[in-house]
Amino acid sequence: MKFAAIEDARLFLEHNPDIDMIELFILDANGVPRGKLLHREELLAVYESGRPLPSTILGLTVQGEDVENSGLVWDVGDIDCRAYPLQGSLVRLPWRQIPTAAVQVSMHPSEGMPASIADPRHLLIKVIDGLKAEGFHPIMACELELYLLDAKRDHNGRPQPALDADGGRPRHTQVYGLRELEQIEPFLADLYSACKLHGIPARTAISEYAPGQVEITLEHGDALEAMDQAVRYKRLVKGVAHKHGMQATFMAKPFDDLAGTGMHMHVSLADAEGRNLFASEDPAGTPLLRTAIGGMLASLLDSLLLFCPNANSYRRFQANSYAPLAPTWGVDNRTVSLRVPGGPAPTRHIEHRICGADANPYLAAAAILAGIHRGIREELDPGAPVEGNGYAQAKELLPTDWLTSLQALENSAWAREALGQEFLGVYLAVKRAEYRQFMAEVGEQDWRWYLTEA
Repeated sequence: MKFAAIEDARLFLEHNPDIDMIELFILDANGVPRGKLLHREELLAVYESGRPLPSTILGLTVQGEDVENSGLVWDVGDIDCRAYPLQGSLVRLPWRQIPTAAVQVSMHPSEGMPASIADPRHLLIKVIDGLKAEGFHPIMACELELYLLDAKRDHNGRPQPALDADGGRPRHTQVYGLRELEQIEPFLADLYSACKLHGIPARTAISEYAPGQVEITLEHGDALEAMDQAVRYKRLVKGVAHKHGMQATFMAKPFDDLAGTGMHMHVSLADAEGRNLFASEDPAGTPLLRTAIGGMLASLLDSLLLFCPNANSYRRFQANSYAPLAPTWGVDNRTVSLRVPGGPAPTRHIEHRICGADANPYLAAAAILAGIHRGIREELDPGAPVEGNGYAQAKELLPTDWLTSLQALENSAWAREALGQEFLGVYLAVKRAEYRQFMAEVGEQDWRWYLTEA
């Protein structure tokens, strides 16, 4: 674990004399940034000796509630755990009214105990280090879909697409439509400007399959750095959207009749000199690529809770929706879960299409890479690639409910070895608590279905 040097903070304060406040945040297992708002004069101490955060900060439900059997509450007296800043994460937040910067922290491996066992970034580092020890250097990139919503709900209290720049409310969309992108140009201009300021390589913007739905791709690079960028990008998108009177959401399925939002993860392996080990003139890639796919397919069910972590995540899985339904792979085929895109041989890689945009990038990447490592070690054969309509050819379907995925991870011997019993103990305790809460809540759908019929 490498933390930032105090000199980074000194230089930042010198070049940004107007900054008054510092937003210190750590990412929990649900992908929720949690932390504190500090004053400028407190920053150097954070770099010098860390910042104490309660152990419970990494054992909360998505609603922000303690999970007593996580091992991070009463068992340890909600002890203070020290977190330190990550290199390159200290940046201005240009949308804030008070001049404010943000810095991302992570738990110290020893000073941050016991919370460090639940730090999602630690898990990804562990998996990456395991691959690097055998000469494999993972390269990754994210494609994140999102909805831009109006900050105000409609007359029924439901979310609705944000207004266009011309003041109209989009009711339908043209996929890949250029007018749709033109209508959100003020937002995109500020977003790309903020990404440049933050060193986040945001690239192509695409109008997706529903009103207000957008996808922006991030550049590939070192796996840990790429996931750091994805985490900060999501925070940045939400902030810029708020400045424009909108709400950005990465919820997997915010509307029952519109497209879901995914996070496509692109991955390849390089050698120590940076050469792509998946590169091949064969569109299906090298034998190493195919064993990597074999491992991901073998581990897919066990990993699904990390790719689709919430009850709502499973509403994405509908036939003919470009959301995958089966443990399948193919070459340049968008009806499968694992796609090998076309293109020149040096660019050969795997596109993992299963994750919802609500997944924690660190945990999703860790599960993907652990699956790849399994495939390499066990020399797993993925079978023949699917050609044509993968939905029609699926022989085995993924579960489309939260509880089945939770139980699959809970019962997985592979996951305990690859991801660690300590991390899984906290994560599963949180997800069990969320499942109980979700199932206990009575709401509008229950009343519509059963109030007069029961």
